[in-house]
Amino acid sequence: FFPMLPCIWENIMLPNEDFSSLEEKIGYEFQDKKLLLQALTHSSFSNEQKINKHPNYERLEFLGDAVLELISSQFFFEHYPEWKEGQLTRVRSSMVCEPALAYCARDISLQKYILLGKGEEATGGRERDSIVSDVMEAVLGAIYLDGGFEEAKRYVHQWILSDLETKQLFYDSKSILQERAQKVGKELTYHLVSESGPDHDKAFVIEAWIDGKCVGSGTGKSKKSAEQQAAYAVLMKSPQENL
Repeated sequence: FFPMLPCIWENIMLPNEDFSSLEEKIGYEFQDKKLLLQALTHSSFSNEQKINKHPNYERLEFLGDAVLELISSQFFFEHYPEWKEGQLTRVRSSMVCEPALAYCARDISLQKYILLGKGEEATGGRERDSIVSDVMEAVLGAIYLDGGFEEAKRYVHQWILSDLETKQLFYDSKSILQERAQKVGKELTYHLVSESGPDHDKAFVIEAWIDGKCVGSGTGKSKKSAEQQAAYAVLMKSPQENL
């Protein structure tokens, strides 16, 4: 698939797939395949290569971050003409923050394609939001360089700025649930049920309680993530504001 880089590919183990399946998922075929390879290469992997070293994604992530800010700013500016600057800024920030981008990246199973060094792999880097979100932006930067602004815009609209109502409910689930509980005079608390796994790959289970009653639970790699999952579960079970 990348004939110019045989030494790199000898050490790559992708689960029953190659990068062409990622191109099919995102609906974009790269003219310069090396850009896609770079966008998926973490520094830990690049540093392990003795020969044929390939650049990591950091420069493309820098570019993709700027492209994403422009495209998302234009999107909210055009779709919500009644919003003031402060509201536009808050919504844009929530939709393109690290957890949000990681959530979107997992929609296309992007974490499966990241090239990680052995140490980073062993410490759970493939599931780390910071890495997955950076790669999401790096792929955007690569698409921008390879296919131009319109292709980059299509990628952002399809995979990041789609189904906004559902995504915002998930991203803001804790604050939304807190507001609803306060509105009806009820107390919301979170309780840690269990914590398992090694330090680099923890799993937390947390329950959401309202007025002394368990109303939902969630699991995550951090307590904050588990709380978010628990709050979202409650909102899905009780879409009305009366809880």
